[in-house]
Amino acid sequence: MDDNARRVPHQKARRARRAGVFGVAAATLTLAAPAGASPGPGPGGLDRYYQQRLHWGSCARGHDDARGRELDEAGARCAGVAVPLDYAKPEGRSIRVAISRLAATDSRHRIGTLLLNNGGPGGPTLDAPPAIRKAMKETGARYDLIGMDPRFVGRSTPLDCGWPVSTAVSAAGRDRAGFERQVARQRDLADRCRATDAAVLPHVSTRNTARDMDVIRGALGEAKLSYLGYSYGTYLGTVYTQMFPGRYDRVVLDGALDTPRYQPRILRGAEPENERALAGWAAWAARRHGTYGLGRTRAQVLAAVDRIVARSARGLTLGTGAEVFRIDDSHVPFLLVEGLADDSGTARAALGETVSALAGAAAGRPVRLPERLAALLRYATTGVDSATGSVQTAILCGDVAAPRDPESYWRDIQRSRARHPLLAPLTRNISPCAFWDRPRERPTRVLRDAPALIVAATGDPRTPYKGSVALRHRLPGSRLLTLKGAGRHGLYAEYGNTCVDDHVNAYLATGELPAEDRVCRARTRPD
Repeated sequence: MDDNARRVPHQKARRARRAGVFGVAAATLTLAAPAGASPGPGPGGLDRYYQQRLHWGSCARGHDDARGRELDEAGARCAGVAVPLDYAKPEGRSIRVAISRLAATDSRHRIGTLLLNNGGPGGPTLDAPPAIRKAMKETGARYDLIGMDPRFVGRSTPLDCGWPVSTAVSAAGRDRAGFERQVARQRDLADRCRATDAAVLPHVSTRNTARDMDVIRGALGEAKLSYLGYSYGTYLGTVYTQMFPGRYDRVVLDGALDTPRYQPRILRGAEPENERALAGWAAWAARRHGTYGLGRTRAQVLAAVDRIVARSARGLTLGTGAEVFRIDDSHVPFLLVEGLADDSGTARAALGETVSALAGAAAGRPVRLPERLAALLRYATTGVDSATGSVQTAILCGDVAAPRDPESYWRDIQRSRARHPLLAPLTRNISPCAFWDRPRERPTRVLRDAPALIVAATGDPRTPYKGSVALRHRLPGSRLLTLKGAGRHGLYAEYGNTCVDDHVNAYLATGELPAEDRVCRARTRPD
């Protein structure tokens, strides 16, 4: 999982600049050297890609493309970059990676190019440059900011397995019968992807996305890239530093994944952090019993959650009129965990609305759905966003081999259920990766130091703080910027902590890491 799962898939929706897919207008690709550029040679016969000429144009695709127009209005331009589907056969099929560029306005003091990634895996980032420029303050004018929809994401060459549900993220349920239904479902999802385009799936991987990044660097005529990545984007950034040493400048990794722990069941091991986040939310909701009706103490709210999960095993009906959803205990844990990645009042209120609606359904009352919950239910129960789930799963399965024996997943769930009754059936459930073809390459190992600024919150439930600490030690030249007292996934330019933002901006401006690790403190948020 990103949204890492960045993130469970639709946790991307919590960032207005990340929710939605938009990209570039059609552009002709010219595989010729751009005038005056000296991008350096491409490895392994890739010169025609590294030296291609990019054609920049409007980001808007017609009058209805509101976000494309927003990019245009911000001064961004968009293009398509040709990259090989298979880097071992660069003479073969090429695919397209969509990028946007918000050019530096302070050309006299220009630092370079900063490439952005919002996480996911499979999160679109084409629209990110305007918001990041604003957060960077005066330093933003000194960079060309590059948004990228990674291969097969957004407006890049697409991959859509035609899934009847948009996500593979679901729980095993309370009994063996529920687990067996999950085994059949996940096998079916894998088979659908294989039937859609078996020739493409082996090339959907983080290592190939890192190679695409380096082609982009070359096509832009840059000797080095700077990089800002969130969540899964921290893994991508780390992989780039290992594959292309000497080709990066300033690197910021926000909400970092420790590389050996990255694997298809990406939330496995993060149960304690999510349970603490749920308990924190329950205490918040208890103080608002008059609004949500879930209990006047944290214990009462958590008991209400347990009752919802237990009742959902028999099925719950939500919605009225034309849009009615039928869900069960394979869906409810996802709906709960999806709302735990942010401890702001707005995010907690959204989760309160979700749990209140679920409680009403569990009591047999007709439930009118908040729009946010309706969107989540569409994502979890229909194929409305099949492409997002397809790509996210394909990346996870293409990066690290998963256990093949369904019985090993059941044993793992059962061993963990006593300690984590709500979360173990979700975090340790089988996925399509159990039925995927084996990855073409081994996972990337960190064998080289990389001086990066790692940004982390102590209460991050998606990529737990211990992962950022581990990556800090794996990269001795890096520095760790810790935000104490925050339960948030994704900090810089998003959480409103001045201390964090100022430290990141100082590093991007000067290229100098702090002399030692730094600590910021979360401000007390008013009720």
